[in-house]
Amino acid sequence: MTEKAGIPSFFVYGEPTRTLDVGFVHVETVMDRRSVHFGHVAPHQHPQMGQITYWLRGKGSYRIEDRTWSFSAPTVSFVPSSVVHGFDVEDMSDAAVISMSDDLLRSLQPQVDLNLDRPCLLTGAGSDPAWQRLAALIGMVVDDYRDTSATSQKLLSSLLAVVFSQIDRLAGGTGMAEATPSVRLAAALRRAIDRHYRDDIPVSGYVELLATTPHLLDKAARETFGQSVKDMLMERRILEAKRLLMFTIRPVEDIGREIGFQDPAYFSRFFRKRTGHAPADWRRRQFQP
Repeated sequence: MTEKAGIPSFFVYGEPTRTLDVGFVHVETVMDRRSVHFGHVAPHQHPQMGQITYWLRGKGSYRIEDRTWSFSAPTVSFVPSSVVHGFDVEDMSDAAVISMSDDLLRSLQPQVDLNLDRPCLLTGAGSDPAWQRLAALIGMVVDDYRDTSATSQKLLSSLLAVVFSQIDRLAGGTGMAEATPSVRLAAALRRAIDRHYRDDIPVSGYVELLATTPHLLDKAARETFGQSVKDMLMERRILEAKRLLMFTIRPVEDIGREIGFQDPAYFSRFFRKRTGHAPADWRRRQFQP
């Protein structure tokens, strides 16, 4: 666990933060960790990982940033990375918790209308056919996660896109909770980096692009993602390199050029410094049993 402004950060609840694999998904239930939290999960955050929580049964209170809601099942929430959240629930309350890496969420955003940079909490009725469809979709995600076949893993991202679309339909534009100005600025920075990381724009270019100041931008990046703006830029380039190394057969030199490195030797040094392995070696390791 790490601390930032007194708020704990976790991988999943009770476990210290760690580097996430490309396309990371983790599914478990609240009851799986009952012995850790006993129904009380203090406000916390997940760097670089968002979560859908679908309450299957029970009731309690749910907190997102500075707002608290009373709820009863069925209830669904989505919390982006680094948004503070927690809950208190009655005994035997349970929920399916789907955790997804930021890179996966970014790849899903063009497929869904729900704004994945903002938190959402919705409560409904189990007799409502729309909520029954959401429950069925969540069940499919849980089942596919437990299926370790390669085909099943590929279906997960498509299923998650449908889940988000169903949440958006249920929200009807009324279920969104406002993020803080700092979180909004950090989210805008992340979107800008996604668009321009190949262009080798300096930090000052992002300050100008987002019409802010160096201090505010750095503060937003550090408070929301625990990184400097420069580190966010470098990590985005590494993430794209890993994607291309994992999912394509393109030569290492070609991948380096794709993410803005014209010198293959410089790209290799950059990649090794950030991962501990040369690009070709890292690629081989991903396919070793």
